Amino acid sequence: MAETITLTAAHDGFVFTALHAAPEGSRKGGVIVIQEIFGLDKYVQEDVARWAARGFEVLAPSMFDRGEKGFTALHDEAGFARGRELAMANGPDNAMGDIQACIDFLKDRGPVFIVGYCYGGTMAWLAASRTQGLSAAASYYGGQVAGMAKFALRAPVIVHLGAKDPHIPAEDLKAAIWAAHPEVPIHVYAASGHGFNNDGRPDSDLADAELARQRTVAFFAEHGTL
Repeated sequence: MAETITLTAAHDGFVFTALHAAPEGSRKGGVIVIQEIFGLDKYVQEDVARWAARGFEVLAPSMFDRGEKGFTALHDEAGFARGRELAMANGPDNAMGDIQACIDFLKDRGPVFIVGYCYGGTMAWLAASRTQGLSAAASYYGGQVAGMAKFALRAPVIVHLGAKDPHIPAEDLKAAIWAAHPEVPIHVYAASGHGFNNDGRPDSDLADAELARQRTVAFFAEHGTL
C-alpha cells in the first residue's frame, strides 16, 4: 500500500507531496514514477503498485504542487488544459529540483531509476541530462523529447513509443534521438497509441504494455547492478 509523504526541494525549499510504496520481497532499487499531465491519478497509483510488486521502492512526486496541491484531473479536454497550464507554470527547474529530492531520498539504499509517461516521459529524459545520481531512465512517449534530443545524458535512457500515437510521430522522434544518441534503445509498439501504459485506456494494448515493462526492468538491471 502506498502512503503519502512530504519531501523538500533543495533549490527553493518547497515542500511537496509524493506517493511512497515499499518494495515487495527483496529490494531491487528505487524507482521514481513521473506522472502524465493529469497528476497522481488512478493510473499512476496502479503503476506505483506494479513497480512495488516487482521489488522496487517507489516514489511518485506530485509534480504540480506549487500550483495546485494534490492536483488530479480526468483524461479529457478540460483536464489536459489545466494540467498543461500547471506544467508550464511549474517549469523545468522546479521539476528537476523535485526529482533531485526524490533521488536524494532513495540513493542511500541502492540504485535509483526513473520512469515517466507523456509529460513524465519528457521529464525523465531531462532528468537523465540534468540531475545527479540516476542509474538509468525510461521515457515513455515524451512529447518534448525531440527538442531535447541533443542534450548530453548523465544516465542511460530507454525510450518507448506507440506506433499509433497521433501526438508523437514515433519514427520522427526515433530519428531525432538517434541523430544525437545512437546508443539509446528505442522501442516502437505497433498495436499501441499514446498513453499505452495506462491499462484499460482505449489506446492501451496490454501485451505491449507488459513487454515495455519487462524491457524497462531488464534495462534497469543492466545499468543498476540489481
